[in-house]
Amino acid sequence: MKRTTRWTASLAAACISFAGFVQTAQATLITTEQVAATEGVRSASAQRDYVNATLARADVAAGLQARGVDLDQARARVAALTDDEVAVVAHTLDTAPAGAADVLGVLLTVFIVLLVTDILGLTKVFPFTRSIR
Repeated sequence: MKRTTRWTASLAAACISFAGFVQTAQATLITTEQVAATEGVRSASAQRDYVNATLARADVAAGLQARGVDLDQARARVAALTDDEVAVVAHTLDTAPAGAADVLGVLLTVFIVLLVTDILGLTKVFPFTRSIR
């Protein structure tokens, strides 16, 4: 009995000594805009500002002028877009690959097509292939 009492008293002392380390939490209401900002979601006006900022870049303006597009006309068209259309354009700007087309993929495809036609005996482009004919 004395052993059980001593064990219980030691356990109670340990629990009481760790009771001071308990942290309190505070909860407040947050708005939808705050949640969207932390998640990286932009409002329609922020997306429109992003598209306009992209149009204001010197390289984009030069590229548009090289293709015969007036910069003021492009800004007017962005201003005329609906919120959904601006969201699609902003998403496309975020996810589009930098640079031109996938040159490596095109070269690999051409190489494979020529290799297969060499093996089938239809062409003779590569000296390291043997025709099946």
